Amino acid sequence: MKQEQRREQTIGQLLNATKELLRDRGCHSITLKDIMEKSELSKGAIFHYVKSKDEIFAWVLQERLEEINKHFMNEVIQAPTTFDGPMQVISRNLEALEDANDVTNKVLMYLLGKEDDPAVAEVLKSYYERSVYLSRQWIVSGQRHEVILESVDPDKTAEMFVLLSLGLRVRSSFPIKNPSATAQDLSAYMVSILKDN
Repeated sequence: MKQEQRREQTIGQLLNATKELLRDRGCHSITLKDIMEKSELSKGAIFHYVKSKDEIFAWVLQERLEEINKHFMNEVIQAPTTFDGPMQVISRNLEALEDANDVTNKVLMYLLGKEDDPAVAEVLKSYYERSVYLSRQWIVSGQRHEVILESVDPDKTAEMFVLLSLGLRVRSSFPIKNPSATAQDLSAYMVSILKDN
């Protein structure tokens, strides 16, 4: 097996085990030993790629972001001159942001509680910047294909959408029943800003 394939397989094994543990137990009760046992990877294999469980948790966040981007771009490739397909990818993923049991929501809340740790602060900064960057790319792609208004400022709009989505994630951890603003409302708001109806 080639080194790159082995790397991808190991990281996949590590991420899958971590996500399973996160679903069952949450961030605070998981140790690197738990991850090692669940993934069936040695300590050396894990530490070859990461220094801490927080770094693995950050990978879980990044993986979700990259999956959304991949699905979005696949929709753009299949039907580059339509708005609905790519927007449906975003809308579906917004719904997960309201779920307190969503693994990435748990991870984000955990990492936000450790923002004083310089390594975690860097991870959060990187995640935020990548989120804004991808959101901007999606807007620019829509403008290029003439399905998003040219008058939309990609930088400001991308950051605003990321801020709103982070708000949904944070709110998911509050014991709020039946909020008046939902992911569907955010999706409709995004459409109203991006597209001339």
